[in-house]
Amino acid sequence: MHYPFDTVGLTSEQVDIFQETYEALRAKFEIEPTGHIDFHLDSFEIFTGNTEVNLKGSFVIKNAKTNCYILFIETFDIKSYNPKNSPTSGHNYYTCALAYLKKDFGRVLIRPETLADKIIELVHPVELDFEDDKAFSDTWYVLTNDRWKADAAMDRNFRNVVMDVRHDGVVIEIIDHTLIIGHNYIASPDAALQLADLVVRICSLC
Repeated sequence: MHYPFDTVGLTSEQVDIFQETYEALRAKFEIEPTGHIDFHLDSFEIFTGNTEVNLKGSFVIKNAKTNCYILFIETFDIKSYNPKNSPTSGHNYYTCALAYLKKDFGRVLIRPETLADKIIELVHPVELDFEDDKAFSDTWYVLTNDRWKADAAMDRNFRNVVMDVRHDGVVIEIIDHTLIIGHNYIASPDAALQLADLVVRICSLC
């Protein structure tokens, strides 16, 4: 059987999960494989804890207003590798969503705010807060290297879409015009559909 993603190194169970995910996405969105594109994933902070990041498949969402994609990703973390375990020990498989946006956000990291974040913020205020949107600032922790750019780009419409996220562990990272969304759930059809819904909504506004 020909698969629309790279199966090298995958177990039969992992192949089945990615195939089920692909079919679920295709049932809801107009998607097609992109062929080879270098998305420069190693530029993103969310992958810095991994020794390797490999793109197993990428699909453009054709019915989005601007270019956005679903990525099938394999990561390898040397810290969790145990040669006594299976050959795939240390490897994890995820789906991410990526989009190219019209606005320049600078570098931004958005993740759910924790109690530790709130305590640190009392001593070392580094978070970007929105005075006119306390609900967003209480829910999400925003770090940026350019507060003016981020504040201008993260308008009310963008923040409203992010506020609608109902999934724990979602992280959004933006480098200038490139946005990537991921979470700590291992690849599954539900996880991919959640991310695809979110990135399409963001693309419609940004």
